[in-house]
Amino acid sequence: VFAVRSGGATGVVVKGPDDRNPISFRMEDKGEVKCIKFSLENKILAVQRTSKTVDFSNFIPDSSQLEYTQECKTKNANILGFCWTSSTEIVFITDQGIEFYQVLPEKRNLKLLKSQSINVNWYIYCPESAVILLSTTVLGNVLQPFFFRAGTMSKLPKFEIELPAVPKSTKLNLSERDIAMAMIYGQLYVLFLRHHSRTSNSTGAEVVLYHLPREGPCRKVHILKLNRTGKFALNVVDDLVAVHHQDTETSVIFDIKLRGESDGTVTFHHPVLPARSIQPYQLPTTGPAPVASQSPVPCKLCILYKGVGAVHRREAVTPTLLWGLRKALQPAAAAESNAGTLRGDVSFPLRVRAPQAPAAIGDSSSWIVFQPDIIISASQGYLWNLQVKLQPIVNLLPDKGRLMDFLLQRKDCKMVILSVCSQMLSESDRATLPVIATVFDKLNHEYKKYLDAEQSYTMAVEAGQSRSSPLLKRPVRTQAVVDQSDLYTHVLSVFTEKKELPPKFVIAVLMEYLRSLNQFQIVVQHYLHELVIKTLVQHNLFYMLHQFLQYHVLSDSKPLACLLLSLESFYPPAHQLSLDMLKRLSTANDEIVEVLLSKHQVLAALRFIRGIGGHDNISARKFLDAAKQTEDNMLFYTIFRFFEQRNQRLRGSPHFTPGEHCEEHVAFFRQVFGDRALMRPTTS
Repeated sequence: VFAVRSGGATGVVVKGPDDRNPISFRMEDKGEVKCIKFSLENKILAVQRTSKTVDFSNFIPDSSQLEYTQECKTKNANILGFCWTSSTEIVFITDQGIEFYQVLPEKRNLKLLKSQSINVNWYIYCPESAVILLSTTVLGNVLQPFFFRAGTMSKLPKFEIELPAVPKSTKLNLSERDIAMAMIYGQLYVLFLRHHSRTSNSTGAEVVLYHLPREGPCRKVHILKLNRTGKFALNVVDDLVAVHHQDTETSVIFDIKLRGESDGTVTFHHPVLPARSIQPYQLPTTGPAPVASQSPVPCKLCILYKGVGAVHRREAVTPTLLWGLRKALQPAAAAESNAGTLRGDVSFPLRVRAPQAPAAIGDSSSWIVFQPDIIISASQGYLWNLQVKLQPIVNLLPDKGRLMDFLLQRKDCKMVILSVCSQMLSESDRATLPVIATVFDKLNHEYKKYLDAEQSYTMAVEAGQSRSSPLLKRPVRTQAVVDQSDLYTHVLSVFTEKKELPPKFVIAVLMEYLRSLNQFQIVVQHYLHELVIKTLVQHNLFYMLHQFLQYHVLSDSKPLACLLLSLESFYPPAHQLSLDMLKRLSTANDEIVEVLLSKHQVLAALRFIRGIGGHDNISARKFLDAAKQTEDNMLFYTIFRFFEQRNQRLRGSPHFTPGEHCEEHVAFFRQVFGDRALMRPTTS
């Protein structure tokens, strides 16, 4: 935001929400400043003082700061404004067309890259998409977009805005105040505030969204039904369209991703929530000091003008915090950095109301809305960025499925989603199983999308595509990805400890989550299976545990088999269930042998290892140790004889080699059975 005093002769102060150190400088007073903007990165300053020329000054170290001037090329044309599209590229918009220039700061001049002749009524610019929208024709409702990138200007297909009714006169019928451009869910939309619906059965205003693609025609795709008339302003916050209403001092939000009513081409949307006021806060009566470290000062929007704001002047302002400007701004001289002059014709009154205060704090003053989320009060000296508070929405949207659809599209949603899951599993707000299943399915749908994208990226990298395709990027893990660890840590592990809940409900919820994971072909982590088993054991539901294992509801895994072994003292059949699981795994042969030996089932272990053909490689000492520990001499004899026979078959001698470390067991065998019992070598 620029504060210009005496045309710059007594000082210019430039501040941004992220700037700890404001830029201050002086410039020669050459007349009224109509528009003033820095280029991206604040390297070059552009100042418009007349309708024919724009003056430039370099703010590059070791560069001359002498002004240089560029006059518009078209004769008899008047400059309506200009937009920086990069740090060294600028567009002049005149009433007769647009002129695209490259600024050469070293040479202190400009080079015309491209121009286009077209009658222009007004324009708006969207910096996120680098698209300028020109209003053309007498009525002003034919819009011509231009796209800018890396020194090129592309003319996109023009389109017509449908006016509420057939115009009775041939004067300008579409105002720039009723048009905005914004990026919503990564797509560029033109928003038209239509104060009267085109349909006879609806008298309220509506916001019409036109999708403006990079290629192809612009199409009308969404209509937001406001169901009221009056004066409005709008912002776009976190991919939501927020519409503020003057008469009721409330705001409503729309989410075009949520299901609406469609006629085949256009989807009609109603507000996601009941109308609510923006959270009110008391403003300091003395005004804040203009320092970056100051606390945020949110405010309640009350009285707005008829239109959507000075959206055509915002370019590169991206505030992330709220800050005070009172000492830096004067209403008559306020201008937005990279966003043009704050003109009186786009201002609107606003009343600030304090919490629990019977009267307004201060009188109405000039307020201006910029896209996507900026609100400025030049007279009071405040700049706000509008934010969405997700937690209160939880109780305003009772439909849990729709609530989850809404939350999964928001940036900072994970902890709120987890709180919703905890809430619907609590005793006081317990949801039905179908509702819980719906929520789990929505979470796992997003989870699966991320896993698939991650897998595709990994496969592409392994195949070497990352070198041939520089556009290949690792998928971003957004907060909408709620994985098994998140739900286990924050919801399910706490949920299973609640004594007041019926055990069967607890088990049903856990099984519903496992069902959802399996439905989306997501591998279930072993700690979830362990949680199910521990919960079943805790409530003595052993018959249910047996059924889950018998019918493979719980997936086989080594950790799960080990857990079952530990439950043998509580539930003896768990031992056999564990062994069966290990056998099914077919990769757990060593574990099965260890389990059988630990249970002194030495012959069973030997039979198992012979069954899989691994008896030639097993350790004789391990089996002889286990046989000796049983204190069953005949069992020891059988195991000892087996390994003698193996040695004879493999090496032609029944004797053990020194590397097998079986001397102790040979001595024990001699002590119990005598030397004559030892097997003699045989020759073939």
